[in-house]
Amino acid sequence: MGTPSPWAVLVLAVVLVGLGAPRVVHGQPNFIVILADDVGWGDLGANWAETKETPQLDQLAAEGTRFVDFHSAASTCSPSRASLLTGRLGVRNGVTHNFAITSVGGLPLNETTLAEVLQEAGYSTGAIGKWHLGHHGHHHPNSRGFDYYYGIPYSHDMGCTDTPGYNLPPCPPCPRHSTAARVARKDCYTEVALPLFENVTIVQQPVSLSSLTQRYAEAAEQFIQQASGRPFFLYLALAHMHVPLWDPLPAPSSGRGIYGASLSEMDALVGRIKQIADSHGKGNTLLWFTGDNGPWARKCELAGRPGPFVGAWQRQRGGSSAKQTTWEGGHRVPALVYWPGHVPAKRTSRALLSTLDIFPTLVALAGAALPPNRRFDGLDVSPVLFGWSDEGHKVLLHPNSGAAGKVGEIETLRLAQYKAFYTTGGAMACDGSIGPAEHHQPPLIFNLDRDIQEQEPLDVASREYQAVLPMISRAYAQALEDIAADNVSVADYSKDPAVIPCCNAQHVACRCHGAPAATLDLHTDRRTTRLCL
Repeated sequence: MGTPSPWAVLVLAVVLVGLGAPRVVHGQPNFIVILADDVGWGDLGANWAETKETPQLDQLAAEGTRFVDFHSAASTCSPSRASLLTGRLGVRNGVTHNFAITSVGGLPLNETTLAEVLQEAGYSTGAIGKWHLGHHGHHHPNSRGFDYYYGIPYSHDMGCTDTPGYNLPPCPPCPRHSTAARVARKDCYTEVALPLFENVTIVQQPVSLSSLTQRYAEAAEQFIQQASGRPFFLYLALAHMHVPLWDPLPAPSSGRGIYGASLSEMDALVGRIKQIADSHGKGNTLLWFTGDNGPWARKCELAGRPGPFVGAWQRQRGGSSAKQTTWEGGHRVPALVYWPGHVPAKRTSRALLSTLDIFPTLVALAGAALPPNRRFDGLDVSPVLFGWSDEGHKVLLHPNSGAAGKVGEIETLRLAQYKAFYTTGGAMACDGSIGPAEHHQPPLIFNLDRDIQEQEPLDVASREYQAVLPMISRAYAQALEDIAADNVSVADYSKDPAVIPCCNAQHVACRCHGAPAATLDLHTDRRTTRLCL
């Protein structure tokens, strides 16, 4: 049987105090995991008083437990999602950077997903929203343990639409005629429209982003209703808050403009999902809300709030300290868990937790077993959820997610309140600056208890630095040794334009135009249509 990585194991003391402890779980609970895209820690009013657009999420926090020291396993899309669904860092599961629309591969097929484990345990499994773990052949969600899939295969700015909405830089709409002048713009996808899948069929291309939120809610409700008495696992990966491409968005209700309007829309969607779950038996469903990484700083006013986690040391030198980086703003994300009768209400936990913990925790609560012959970076933190303990990881690793250094490598380590950086720089800020790539040996070390803004590293000559450095060095070496001894996967990052999803290759931008939609053939790894360019 698979086990948590030895260096990461931490005994969780289970101490039941008084008669008010949550009741013991009987039977298999339902699970809903909602993953927001590029959401900032400060984008929740429950975390940051300046944020006014999240009344539903704030209510969820009041009725459940809020985790304030919670981290994504990586600070960019594909690696973060792969780690959530496997409980393993990218250096183990092979997903170290983002997949492209032309990617042949995806999350390695020898990696076992949370959906596959729960499916085997009798769960009805559904994925709605952004996938970004490979869309070709057996990398499609329907081949990775999900009975039902409805969503987009990658980020919603990785294909053109007819109403491109808001982005920096702005992108043109999809071309409608083959003779139309094509305008190549950096960071814009102008040739092939963004597809919407239902299972293996493209049902719309280009997708209408203005109705996508409503369609996700309807698909979620339908999936839950059709579970028909079976326990269910719903993985809802939102398009919010990557960039607000909806046009038109509802009128802003606050001073945060377009971003605030998009945040309000996300909040309302989460509130609706909670309402749907409660209507099918309040207390039967665990709902876990979190984010895949921090705000995308280069998007300026279209990016979220990191709260106090500003990475001041990096900002002083130029460049971003948010998404792609290992500064707190890149990976400290909001996290709420709601499960009436089991997870305490109105509680704030400061346990050091991660999206890596979702896999082993839900597997344990379902009464299932971890996959064999591999090690896990996540922990079963159900005692923390239940309020029996507030102990999480003692050590947490943060990989490079597209900033300076080699993608996927462990470049930062957290040990209790101390955080050590071996590499910094390399990510773009709103002003276009990119911090210089710097390698630190000995590492920069910050005491987060005193310096949450990561402004002033410890003086290497100080007694505190000299006392903590041997412990950090030992933990870092043990982690690397453990990874080297593990059953490590390698992802296929090769590219082929022929694998881009296209519902009708005869039409400009692959428009469906009411024609029969394209269907993927998962058995031959081929599609029934070809790419149109």
